[in-house]
Amino acid sequence: MKTIAKLGIVLALTGSLFASCSSQAYVTEQPVEPVYVRPVAPYPNAVWVPGEWVWRGNHYVYRQGFYARPRYNRVYVQGHWQPTNRGYVWVRGYWR
Repeated sequence: MKTIAKLGIVLALTGSLFASCSSQAYVTEQPVEPVYVRPVAPYPNAVWVPGEWVWRGNHYVYRQGFYARPRYNRVYVQGHWQPTNRGYVWVRGYWR
């Protein structure tokens, strides 16, 4: 019985993971980026990772930026709104 319960939990978590990252959400207008003050770097050579839009429920929510440790031979590419024939979709930032 415990094995079946564990399997059910694993399947539920796996399903929710794939459901949350499998689709793109389109909007007709780009949301306005909120204005906030960037805090002082917490340590030397900290890299600022700009805020991003995250799809939650049925709308985009802005997640503020943060400082991260630099990655060797990599740069951070900021996320952006990509125009499509269905509207705009948010393309997440990434380390390149």
